[in-house]
Amino acid sequence: MSLLQSFRNLSPRVRASVGLGLLAWGAIGLHLSDRAEERYGLTPTEDDKAALAKVLPRITAVDRETSDGRGDPQGQNNQR
Repeated sequence: MSLLQSFRNLSPRVRASVGLGLLAWGAIGLHLSDRAEERYGLTPTEDDKAALAKVLPRITAVDRETSDGRGDPQGQNNQR
């Protein structure tokens, strides 16, 4: 019997309790991880932040031409 099947065999109330417990565990982990980083000296330095910014992709929005040669494909700024 798989873990998923075992979970499905639980009563709805127990399944909801398990789900809420997992959500609480994740929320507590997110809350405490920042404190743990500070306590153990794992906070990123300015050099680390600059290195991360250097490798992150940059996204540039470009207007696309429509079939009639006008620039706004949504028709919001087309004036005829």
